[in-house]
This record gives sequence, C-alpha cells and structure tokens, in this order.
Amino acid sequence: MKEYIPCLDNKDAIGRLASTEHGEKWERHCPAGKSRLCCIIPPPLGYKRPIRWPKSRDEVWYSNVPHTRLVADKGGQNWIQSQKDKFVFPGGGTQFAHGADQYLDQMAEMVPELAFGERTRVALDIGCGVASWGAYLLSRNVLTLSIAPKDVHENQIQFALERGVPAMVAVLATRRLLYPSQAFDLIHCSRCRINWTRDDGILLAEVNRIMRGGGYFAWAAQPVYKHEPSSLQAWNDMADLAKNLCWKLVAKKGYIAIWQKPVDNSCYLKRAPGTLPPLCDSNDDPDSVWYVAMKACISPLPGNGLGRNITKWPSRLSLPPERLKAVNSDALQAKPEVFRAEQRYWTAIVEGYLRGLGLKKEDIRNVMDMRAGYGGFAAALISQKVDWWVMNVVPKSGVNTLPVIYDRGLIGVAHDWCEAFDTYPRTYDLIHAAGVFMLEKNRCNAAHIILEMDRILRPGGWVLIRESRYMAAELEFLAKSVKWHTRILETESENLVESGNAFICLTNSYEQDLRTVILCGGRSSVLVL
Repeated sequence: MKEYIPCLDNKDAIGRLASTEHGEKWERHCPAGKSRLCCIIPPPLGYKRPIRWPKSRDEVWYSNVPHTRLVADKGGQNWIQSQKDKFVFPGGGTQFAHGADQYLDQMAEMVPELAFGERTRVALDIGCGVASWGAYLLSRNVLTLSIAPKDVHENQIQFALERGVPAMVAVLATRRLLYPSQAFDLIHCSRCRINWTRDDGILLAEVNRIMRGGGYFAWAAQPVYKHEPSSLQAWNDMADLAKNLCWKLVAKKGYIAIWQKPVDNSCYLKRAPGTLPPLCDSNDDPDSVWYVAMKACISPLPGNGLGRNITKWPSRLSLPPERLKAVNSDALQAKPEVFRAEQRYWTAIVEGYLRGLGLKKEDIRNVMDMRAGYGGFAAALISQKVDWWVMNVVPKSGVNTLPVIYDRGLIGVAHDWCEAFDTYPRTYDLIHAAGVFMLEKNRCNAAHIILEMDRILRPGGWVLIRESRYMAAELEFLAKSVKWHTRILETESENLVESGNAFICLTNSYEQDLRTVILCGGRSSVLVL
C-alpha cells in the first residue's frame, strides 16, 4: 500500500480483462464505488525528507524507495547503484553506459539542428529507466517528461521522481497517451522494449501524433547496429514503417538512428494508395485523449501551420502561440490579450507567494498545478528563476489548453480529478489548485480529491488552492481530517497577493507528518494554501 496507485493497482479489474496481449493490464482501471479506498497512504518505515535538488539528481535515500530489484537488474548498465543508506545514479543507461552527457553530445553532433535548449525545448523519454537522459538534458534547458509503465521494473518512475526529474507512469498499449498532438520537439526511445511495427504501426503512429511537425524521433536499439538476420529484419521493418509515416532518416551512427517528421502534408498526399498506416478520418480530433483508443492512422498536420511554427526557447514561453486561436473558450476578449493578462496575473501572484508564504525555494522541486490554464503559474516560476518543475494538469471537464502549454515550452497532461492521478505516493513537494473544487463540485467528491492530493503530496509538503469563498469551510474540515496544518486568512479582493502585504499567508510548518494548508478568503474568492 505504501506505493499504491489506485487506477494502476486495481487487481480485480485487471483480472477481469478479456486480453492482456497488448499491455492492457498496465493501463488505467480505476476502482469505483465501495472498491475505492478512502484512506491515507503511509510513508515507508524510515522515510526521510528527500535530498534536495540538484544533489538529488545523483543520489536519493534508500529508505524512501526501499527496492533493490533495479540495482540487481540494471546495476551493470550504470543505471543505479546502492551505497550504504543511499541509491546513487552514475548517469548511465542501457545504451549509454558511459554517461548521458556523452550520449547527448553524440546526438547533438549527429543532428546539429536539434539545438538543445533553443529549437528543442520539450522532449519525451519513453521507457525511461531511472530518467538519466531527461535528468542530464535539464542542464541544456530541455524539459523532458520521462514515462514508463508500472511493470516488472515497477519503481523506475518512483526513482525518477525521488531524484526531482519530471516523470509520470504511462504506457503505450491500446489507448492514446494523455498528451496533445504536436506536443514534443524530440521523442526518445533507448532499448524501450516496444514493438513499434506491430498492428500496422499503431504505436509509432501514436508517437507521430504527439511529435511536433519537424520534430525528431531518436531510437537507440540493437536493430540499429547489429547485423544478424533477426536484427536486420527488425531494422528493415522499422525503416519501412518510418518511410510510410513520411519520416526522413537524418542520421544513423553507431546504435542511434534519428528520424524527422515532415513539416506539412505534401508527402502524405503523394503516398501510394493502400499505404499503411492511412490518414486519419477528417472527423478525428488528435487532441482528444481521455480514454480514447489509439488509432493506426496518421493525424494530418494543420494546413495553417498551427503547432509547427514555434519560436525558439526562451522566447516561446512568453509569446502567445498560434494554437491559442484554436482554443475553444468563452473568452470575450481577444485570446492573445487573455493570454497576456493571465500571465501578468500569475506573475504578481507568484511574486506574492514567494515573498509572503515562507516558501523555501530549496525545499521544493516537484510541483503540480491541478488546473493549469495556459500554464501561467509555471511560466511565472520560470520568470522568477525558481528551479522547480511543474506538471501542468488540464482537467477534462474544462477548456483544453494543453496544446498551448506545450507550445510555450512547458509540460502537462490531461486528467479527470474524479479519478486518481498516474503517479506514486509522495511525488510532489507543492500542489497548486486554482478553482479545481468549483470546477468539479457537481462531478466529484471533494473528499476524494483531498485524499488524492494527500496521496501524491510529500510529507511536509505544501498545498496552495484558490477557491470560491463558500468552499472554504468544507475544505478546511477535509484538510484537517487528513492532518494538514491549516490557516484561514480573510482578504478583501482577488488582488490580495498583489497588495504587497508580506504576511498575508505566512507559515513555516514543515513537520514531517503534516502538510501545510492556508485558506485566504475575501468577498469574492478564497485562497487555500
């Protein structure tokens, strides 16, 4: 139970599956009704406050993730080693035993156009191991989301998160990944044990959906460099499928092959009739992902270039992206103006958080924004030069702003807060939620949301929630029921933090068995922290 993920550990539902041939047992199967546990998940015996970033990139406490299977299975590949009361991460991987930095240098030499930290800002590492590839890309200004299933190496994502590296549990099986179309500038798979060519290339077609036009797919695997018949056949099958997807092989050296996705639809329209995978139906929405089945088809690129014409980092963080035009919202103002206004608002709010709440920057690394909007909270943290990473969550019951979040150079995921999130207990140091309870009040049980927040929050962590005034009493009661330290502060307006009062929400409670929650209410709003 100490590592319980409700929608991935539902053994009853998994046992009733008609088939597990395509990885169905690693997908979401959420408990409902009486089978849904309403309890607090305890930390393991001897749990310590995590080692802080950036030191945590290279070492974590053994007692926080007390599992040695990865050491036994992968220690010889320089993934992870055990030293006294810690696990240490030398920076290696199955295909880069000499270190991730050397491996990244090789990729940059093979394809200079990757331009890490400029053209390439957002990456995805599939089957990531302990996420060393993504961990070392951070120093190159590349934000990598590392994903892997909760499978036989079930704690790899837990190790990644304990290190302070962006990661979540996810699997390529039968459903679309919970990311929008044209999300990632670079997608990487190093010995990720995925049969890319099965079922008419359905899995690589899914990679194609989430890869930006002009983006790159890097594959490090035995078929790239081995020459026995089975490897040659696997390489030929992969090369043929990539060609059918209109990917161009731009580099192949040693054990790495790198393809580039086209920037428009001209190649798709020139393919021979009957070529597989076909183009998707015109009524298919490539950004619809919640419990949507994967499709062995190619999502055409927008004819107007939306999602493709991205400014280099860091300019893309602050410029309204073109896909903002496609966001289906009820905004009365021009959307670029709403975008800029949101950014000004969150910049002021975040400045107040950092000034007035007693948040110690060095004590926080992993952050979640439960209702991210355009990603203004995360962007404001970057502008304040705070070395935290943010998982931007876009609730399925609201406006789908995920494409905009990725176009800004941030990461995020679609989710329904009536269900559990796909991460381990004790993932986040800080959880931010603006309007989540009001949004979901007619759909979800607030107690279930609070319990889920408690599950994924680290001991001693912080919760910051902005809500309507009438929710405050209920939320305070629920917060106290899970042993959170709470404080209510009345305010006069929505501009409470912009007022400059440094003590409006001050707290310094960091006891290991407590979380910190402060409620700040006013005439029109309540801030729950």
